[in-house]
Amino acid sequence: MPARSQPPKRVLVSDALSEAAIRIFRDRGIAVDVRPDLGKDRDALIREIGAYDGLAIRSTTKVTPRVLEAATRLTVVGRAGIGVDNVDVPAATARGVIVMNTPHGNAITTAEHAIALMFALARQIPQADASTQAGRGEKSRFLGVELTAKTLGVVGCGNIGAIVAERGLGLRMKVIAYDPFLSAERAVALGVEKVALDDLLARADIITLHVPLTEKTRNILSAAALARTKPGVRIVNCARGGLVDEVALRAALDSGHVAGAALDVFATEPAHENPLFGHANVVCTPHLGASTAEAQEKVALQVAEQISAYLLDGAIANAVNVPAIGADEAPRLRPFVDLVEKLGSFLGQLSEAPVTGIRVVYEGAVAEMNTRALTAAAVTGVLRTFRADVNMISAPVLAQEHGIVVDEVRRGGAHGTFDSVVRITVAARDMPRDAAGTVFQDGKPRVVEIRGIAMDAGFAPHMLFVRNADRPGFIGQFGSLLGEAGINVATFNLGREREGGDAIAFVAVDGPVAEEVLGRIGAIPQVKRVRALRF
Repeated sequence: MPARSQPPKRVLVSDALSEAAIRIFRDRGIAVDVRPDLGKDRDALIREIGAYDGLAIRSTTKVTPRVLEAATRLTVVGRAGIGVDNVDVPAATARGVIVMNTPHGNAITTAEHAIALMFALARQIPQADASTQAGRGEKSRFLGVELTAKTLGVVGCGNIGAIVAERGLGLRMKVIAYDPFLSAERAVALGVEKVALDDLLARADIITLHVPLTEKTRNILSAAALARTKPGVRIVNCARGGLVDEVALRAALDSGHVAGAALDVFATEPAHENPLFGHANVVCTPHLGASTAEAQEKVALQVAEQISAYLLDGAIANAVNVPAIGADEAPRLRPFVDLVEKLGSFLGQLSEAPVTGIRVVYEGAVAEMNTRALTAAAVTGVLRTFRADVNMISAPVLAQEHGIVVDEVRRGGAHGTFDSVVRITVAARDMPRDAAGTVFQDGKPRVVEIRGIAMDAGFAPHMLFVRNADRPGFIGQFGSLLGEAGINVATFNLGREREGGDAIAFVAVDGPVAEEVLGRIGAIPQVKRVRALRF
């Protein structure tokens, strides 16, 4: 009997996608059901999702743990757009479901919306329109300001921020930018002046936000930050709700310190009420940054292409939770992915100045592996210190956007004590930092060298890195301080360059170490630096 053919893959489209996007599925032999009603009815989605291999969504559909639990066949979720806030990514990862997005399709559209809101603020266009259509003709009330020659402060100069900066320069504005990842060379290429955040706050006539929402960027425009802004500043936020303290911004508007604000995003969405609503100098739009016909079509086509490629060929593009590793090489490569990501994270956590370069050297058998994926993992580890949302797919692009030079070197053949060694050097504005590691036979990553000093240490969720002078008394004082603070030591690894020279302690502890304890450790006479680490 002839072999039975496999049933076609099935995709559910639970938010509105264009007909052209739907045709991509059908032209490739994928059965597709377009059910935008399910995106608004979670219980109905849970009843139906078990029949599908793929799910294509926009922002309405919420992919919760309950949905994923019912999705017994599901292998991929594709989000037409950049944000995956409506997908429980950890739950999807735990169930082996790939989550993809389309990170570049909305950049121009969102940047243009920020520029539009700048004009709306400068010329009070929404307020003037409402007054005019009400028949009041209050020409003298709406005295605007020119954008020409004003200073535009761009917070976050990545893909979207760079486009806004370019448009601002085209309007003959002076553009300054704050971005920890922005190199001096990239700033020169963009034609912007790189500045510290406090400098930007003090100088900018208009501040526009283009950063993701992380614990480091939440309320980046806090009450204290707003107080440091230039009197009469105008604020634009087309990035993410939560970047601005909305209550503090309202107070600054009421006092007149902030002349106006334009927001497309809010801490709570949909925004049915908000502290900023109703203020005469506030312009609001309902998260329209990506809402143009061109952008919506572009991301719809991209997500259909990506889902189809994965279901039919196993190709993975723009995944936010899965590294680009082939099934045949995964067992051998994954321990090294873990190693290089942790090494990169270690060096990233030590770097206090902006990172300018990342060099990864592969020695021995590891040099014959898929080093492209490993390098992406190393870059992810470094950048995740500053960007919680970075992953192995986005890390190389993010590094390129910010002018970070990534260099990869492979040296095959035997290598001394270990079959494989990976060395990572992170160059920053203050100094380079380096470490090396390997994977033992148990599959666990180990640090074998830090700053040229031999070491043999594993990784733990909470660790302390101490650089100290190799003189008697340090270990006793250090251990006593940890004991007094109730901090239990799991492992204690030491290394030194020479007798009486620099030494390093790499210590695993059972929980986080308070700043006050770190300060006391730093006060030990032999200690040159102490850093708490998380892995």
